Amino acid sequence: MIERYALYEIDKLRDQFNLAAGVPKGVKRRYNIVPSQNVPVILSKDGVSTMEQMQWGFVSQNAPDTNSIFRYKTFTVRSEDTFKKTMWEKSIRTQRCLIPANGFYVWAQTPDGKLPYYVQVNDRPLVALAGVYSSWTNSEGVESGMAAIVTVPGDEATNEFTDHLPAIVHPNQEQMWLDPAVSDMASLYDVMRTTSFNSLTFTRVSDKIYSKKTDTPALILEA
Repeated sequence: MIERYALYEIDKLRDQFNLAAGVPKGVKRRYNIVPSQNVPVILSKDGVSTMEQMQWGFVSQNAPDTNSIFRYKTFTVRSEDTFKKTMWEKSIRTQRCLIPANGFYVWAQTPDGKLPYYVQVNDRPLVALAGVYSSWTNSEGVESGMAAIVTVPGDEATNEFTDHLPAIVHPNQEQMWLDPAVSDMASLYDVMRTTSFNSLTFTRVSDKIYSKKTDTPALILEA
């Protein structure tokens, strides 16, 4: 499961993802993005890639607050559950997004306890994670967007760190993932593929990542 990620190459977002309107105000460099926080996501509106800020984590429509994000861990959804569960089915078919990231964190289970690692894709410093989105209206009648990261089973080597990794969308498939006209399982599962261990770099990082309040470039450096 992915509970934290980083996005700090903000200056590259517009060109890499063809954002005609650019990056909205409020998008800042982040090294420790935590569920329930607002995060930038990319949608397709009338065929044009647009960036918006959404809450990281789904909330049931009848929920009084956002506590369920942590209780039910709805900030990620396993690819194998996307077409099976009511909360996700509409979104996976017609409400998909890209969640830009420079890397993400995993916690490896070892005899010494859980150890944090920062993970990046080799030769691709800025990638798009597969996401789904929806909306939630709070008790005061305010509607807001919410997004979750799609995860896929790892291979034998990555399973030493985590059993699921975020689905990393290949650049050639980004527009198809965003296209709501594409809704068949075969096409979508072709995007939700496992990323092999050999294409990733795992860096052991400081335990300071455990603190939600810590957000500095030092978090992604080798411990």
